[in-house]
Amino acid sequence: MKKVIYLFVIGVILSSCSSKPHYTIKGKIDGSDSITFYLQKREAGKTVSIDSAVSRKGTFTMKGGAVDYPQIIQLVAGNTRKRTSFYLENSEMNIKGSLDSLFKADITGSKTQDEYKGYFNSIKPLGDSYSRFVIRYQSASQSGDAASSAKLEKQLDSIQTEMTTLQKNFVKTNPHSYVSPSILLSLSVEIEADEIESMVNGLDTSIAALPPIKSLKERVAVMKSVAVGQKAPDFTLSDVNGNPVALSSKIGSKLLLIDFWASWCNPCRQENPNVVKVFSEFHKKGFDVIGVSLDQKKEPWVKAIADDKLSWTHVSDLQYWNNAAAKLYAVNSIPANFLLDETGKIIGKNLRGEALYNKVNEVLGAKK
Repeated sequence: MKKVIYLFVIGVILSSCSSKPHYTIKGKIDGSDSITFYLQKREAGKTVSIDSAVSRKGTFTMKGGAVDYPQIIQLVAGNTRKRTSFYLENSEMNIKGSLDSLFKADITGSKTQDEYKGYFNSIKPLGDSYSRFVIRYQSASQSGDAASSAKLEKQLDSIQTEMTTLQKNFVKTNPHSYVSPSILLSLSVEIEADEIESMVNGLDTSIAALPPIKSLKERVAVMKSVAVGQKAPDFTLSDVNGNPVALSSKIGSKLLLIDFWASWCNPCRQENPNVVKVFSEFHKKGFDVIGVSLDQKKEPWVKAIADDKLSWTHVSDLQYWNNAAAKLYAVNSIPANFLLDETGKIIGKNLRGEALYNKVNEVLGAKK
């Protein structure tokens, strides 16, 4: 009897060991024989591999320990750009697809991934429509058709507003979903700090405690420090000749625009003519600009300044998204700008096109 009990206890122990939380990924990718697949994620600003497996006749299996919470990772085929993203969690997941179109692979077995699919399918029609209008807008802009460009820009804004509404509704109605942090992070580019904070407070406590949300809370604190009505934080960066320029040395103009941009940013380059127009018309009345570039190399930065005829002060530390001023101002998408009055107080943010012209005209238009 004791032996039977002993064997029973051993069985229970082994069973409990084998049932510890873990993930299993079973892949069936056509055309991928002898390809090494990697699981990769972003960590501390870098891409790291967390698992790998070699496919045999198009199939492979990965087994790993527990993940702390469902999170987005990428399955990458060898050293190629072929990849697909999905939510990894402690379950058995199946990935089926073709190497040539890995981004379209069907992924099952993850509850969080299923939630994301539902969200993606709800927003996809708007995303497709937005892409079509962007192509038309770019064509109109390149051909110099200002009337069509303005009309298409308003249509793009309308679609963007509708997409933002869908995103907000998902977060508000899915406070327990691990998809919500990712959506909220993308929303943080579009909405103000108070609204982000309100949406974070509406999340389940377990979701609000996740690292992405903790980072977002830190970002909200920075966003509040550069909200309209706040004093603009000072910074010093080098100009194109390597000379240090402090923001405080430029404050004193009736209006000063801090313009975050980069030579590689197409929307920035498309917006530049609007800033040139405002600068040309209002500079003598007290409007000035300090351009902060998120470039990585000096040559394309300087060339873009010349090509776009940007005749104002330009600074950069050539650190890309690690630009010190961009971090200080919670800038994580460009173009972005901050309009300051003569005391250095922020009186406007992300004013583009007609909005920038109208605001500057409101303040300086009647002044001689």
